[in-house]
Amino acid sequence: MSRTQVIVGLGSCGIAAGASKVYDKLQAIKEAENLDFELKKTSCVGMCYKEPLVEVVDENGTFLYGDINENLAVDLVHEHVINQNPMKDYVVKSELFETGEEEFFDSQVKIALRHCGHIEPEDINEYIKNEGYAALKKIANEGIDRESVIQIVKDSGLRGRGGGGFSTGMKWRFAFNYESDDKYIICNADEGDPGAFMDRSLLEGDPHAVIEGMIIGAYAIGANHGVIYCRAEYPLAIKRLNIALEQARKKGFLGKDVCGIKGFNVDIYVKEGAGAFVCGEETALMASIEGHRGMPRKRPPFPAESGLWRKPSNVNNVETFANIPWILFHGAEEYSKYGTKNSSGTKVFALTGKINRGGLVEVPLGITINDIIFKLGGGIPGGKKFKAVQLGGPSGGCVPAYLGDTIIDYDSVKSTGAIMGSGGMVVMDETTCMVDMAKFFLDFTKKESCGKCTFCRIGTQRMLEILTRICDGEGAEGDIEKLEELSHKIIENSLCGLGQTAPNPVLTTIKYFSDEYEAHIRDKKCPAKKCKPLLTYEIIEENCTGCTVCAKKCPTDAISGERKMAHFIDQDKCIKCGVCYSKCKFEAISLT
Repeated sequence: MSRTQVIVGLGSCGIAAGASKVYDKLQAIKEAENLDFELKKTSCVGMCYKEPLVEVVDENGTFLYGDINENLAVDLVHEHVINQNPMKDYVVKSELFETGEEEFFDSQVKIALRHCGHIEPEDINEYIKNEGYAALKKIANEGIDRESVIQIVKDSGLRGRGGGGFSTGMKWRFAFNYESDDKYIICNADEGDPGAFMDRSLLEGDPHAVIEGMIIGAYAIGANHGVIYCRAEYPLAIKRLNIALEQARKKGFLGKDVCGIKGFNVDIYVKEGAGAFVCGEETALMASIEGHRGMPRKRPPFPAESGLWRKPSNVNNVETFANIPWILFHGAEEYSKYGTKNSSGTKVFALTGKINRGGLVEVPLGITINDIIFKLGGGIPGGKKFKAVQLGGPSGGCVPAYLGDTIIDYDSVKSTGAIMGSGGMVVMDETTCMVDMAKFFLDFTKKESCGKCTFCRIGTQRMLEILTRICDGEGAEGDIEKLEELSHKIIENSLCGLGQTAPNPVLTTIKYFSDEYEAHIRDKKCPAKKCKPLLTYEIIEENCTGCTVCAKKCPTDAISGERKMAHFIDQDKCIKCGVCYSKCKFEAISLT
């Protein structure tokens, strides 16, 4: 009988949910009771809504447990590991019986995330056992030349997974065409939208896949230097990257004559960034690596000609590089079986917001928005209605529920006014105010603007002021038109993607939810009942029992009335905090 394995998910999401304590408890039980099972670490499997996750692999099969705390860890060892009696109430995935969570996995095809949650990320040998560095060895053993590698990537149809969706093969071809004694392959791991959660999880869970993808990219374009630009707020990712890089050097996958390929010399190092959203733009990223303020520059020249240190450079994001080894090993045709005609392969999305199953999913492009939200994501909590989804991060667009059958590929998403971005999906329900949501995202992009472009620096500030006035009940006729005019000016006159996409949340909410803007401006009402200055709390006399609870809880003494008599709210004193509404047990307070 093979030795039982107990594997704890120790990605950042698991650690935040208490997985480190679970691991320590399992370690303590193992030592105290002298038990013979193998305790291992892995990273995020994507099922973040069920963290902490613990997997047990024994002679009967594989059992993934969710919501495991320290006490349940003790039960898990005694019931399952020792007595071979699975705790079915906590199993979220097993080949032996249904768990009710199957839909989360059913539509997924994991290529970029193929190893995440399944291998020990700090052990290169586990990566190697699972086709790790097999693509690089294939290139070396079969003598595949640089141009052929580029052609395979181009034929696969892989488009950049960082936002723009440009053909990865074509981008590599441009960098290949420029000759230089020094060339750079750069991984952008600093994107700041919700999809960056995916980048962090990939780096934490499978750092070697990203490194191998970079090495292949370096070979293809003729680069001899590699840089992973990662935000310092990802300490676990940086730690595991540095461990993986050192392991790769010792195995001969980095350094001189990489993998036995004569004359192919490349090394990679990690550059920690300060987490500026604008540094997701490649020229700003390179400026930051050079020690300058992260600000974009005019193009041309493009990075393929003059990039880092004015040398030919290629920049791709984490997910793009993670796909490369799989494509080179399995072939372009196999990869292009997934997805649509113009959007091949799979895409990782970070599901968040008003969703039952929040976490990471990887699906073939061509799946619909509704399938992701209602099948994989389990729908909206509390039986509320799906209202919209924000696609593409803070500078993405809001797609309304009635477009839920839209397929997700680069062209279809763009047609809605949203963008693919790096894969953030923020789900909203009927309680979300779309004007307030536009204000929230614009506040972020305004703060993250580097300030170089006048229209971005000042235009986003003016737009935020207008949106704030509207949410405060001070909107005026013509504000919608001003927002649209400013939006188009910012898009037309900004150097980088931050400014060019910053108005998207505003433009899409105006396009699809203009009635909410008009209600705020003309009627001084917030249909979603979220904007405090536009709310009115009133007591319904026939329902009020005079219990006095609301009066006692009111922080401004705005509620008065005799006991067992209907009460009254003084609107001049009311600060619209909602305490009375939440405390009333008799539905005697209306909110309009």
